[in-house]
Amino acid sequence: MVQFCLVTGDSASQSDCVSVCEVNRGTWLHLFSACSSSSSLSKQQVELIHTVCDLFCSSDGFRSYAVYRCEFNSTDLKDINYINSEYYNKVELARFDSRVGKYVGYTDYGVKCANYWNNDPTVLSSARADKERYCQNNIKTWYNDVLTKSVKPYVVLSSTTPSAAKPPAMLVCSIYDFYPREIRVKWTRDGQEVSSGVTSTDELADGDWYYQVHSHLEYTPRSGEKISCVVEHASLKKPLVTDWDPSLPESERNQIAIGASGLILGLILSLAGFIYYKRKARGRILVPTN
Repeated sequence: MVQFCLVTGDSASQSDCVSVCEVNRGTWLHLFSACSSSSSLSKQQVELIHTVCDLFCSSDGFRSYAVYRCEFNSTDLKDINYINSEYYNKVELARFDSRVGKYVGYTDYGVKCANYWNNDPTVLSSARADKERYCQNNIKTWYNDVLTKSVKPYVVLSSTTPSAAKPPAMLVCSIYDFYPREIRVKWTRDGQEVSSGVTSTDELADGDWYYQVHSHLEYTPRSGEKISCVVEHASLKKPLVTDWDPSLPESERNQIAIGASGLILGLILSLAGFIYYKRKARGRILVPTN
């Protein structure tokens, strides 16, 4: 239960505090318990509390939430950034960023909240300590249980003919069955990254924790060039490079190989039959007749 002050004057004391809102998150307790038994509230604090009550005690439901994020490259404290964002109706009001070291407001109301929290040593020191208390203490667990669980993608490179006259062809780099979701796909021509004529889909969920993505490159064949699809993913120690082979597709090459093998086998069987026939013919005795 969180207590807010409902007042009408320039200041208020502890006796003016009444319980008016019920908030399910314990976080708001230290952020919005504005009444103190040892001191009275200023006019600015009273106005802030009025706004808070209007914000959280609306009759049509609870519409605020907070998002806590830990951004990190390693388990070292210097490589960790802690962000606490406060939202109301999907609009970010204010944010604490450990790189800044204080709250910053993004709306008129958020600016008031940020100023109030920044002037409260208890709130500010607690937010600064969350970087180590919340992020660093959990990062080792996240590394072991989440970040090490990854699945390597496999790549299928193919070509298709667009319905329009230009470009004459389109290369498609399809990446399947990878986890986690974050992935980077790029095209290179003779070792240089290609930026024009490239379109990609979003990462598409397969529904079984795996993802797929498809990247398209407008392709005009040139003699002697080398086009590659390069995939970077957490499961790969180095980028996965797949070169485009402008010769016949593998399925067509297989069909040709099977057909050639059948033809050769037919010729061998025909030759064997002919030899067998000739040998049988030599052993026959011809009987003259009138």
